[in-house]
Amino acid sequence: MPRRRKAEAMTEVSASAEANTSPPTVEELAQSMLSLHGAHGEDTAHEANAPGRPNGHWSKAPAFEHDPERAARLHAATEGDKQRYLTSGLQEVDCRFCHGSVMVKKLGVNHTAVQWNTAATDKCAFFAQMREEGTNTARIRGCPRLSNSIAHAIAEGCLDPICSAPPPGDG
Repeated sequence: MPRRRKAEAMTEVSASAEANTSPPTVEELAQSMLSLHGAHGEDTAHEANAPGRPNGHWSKAPAFEHDPERAARLHAATEGDKQRYLTSGLQEVDCRFCHGSVMVKKLGVNHTAVQWNTAATDKCAFFAQMREEGTNTARIRGCPRLSNSIAHAIAEGCLDPICSAPPPGDG
């Protein structure tokens, strides 16, 4: 749309908004935005083989495909960060009933983070009973026997009542 037409369209919308004290309608707003920015897809086309787009794919971060050592260091650092964020402050707790072992972090009096694994889920008698009854175990809040084991681990001093590990950060 030529500049002059855009300016005329904007003037029409502005004039109607000034004459009318009520807020503009959706249609008026849409027309104003179209006049100002143009229709979707009128932007310049993005070239698939433009610099920074190896193999025609766009990437937010550089892939360092021409520097494999740097790419390997970046990948290792990313994996390290991922593990630190996923496991920071978790402590192993064994269920005193079924002996399944899970990772636990107490974040507060009423907030306990539990990371189950396949072996513990398979060993858990409570979850086995729920599966036999046809209950979806993903919808169950947790195993009451494991909750008792966590409380016991806190009482014995094996688990911090509130996690004392520093939060994962950039350092």
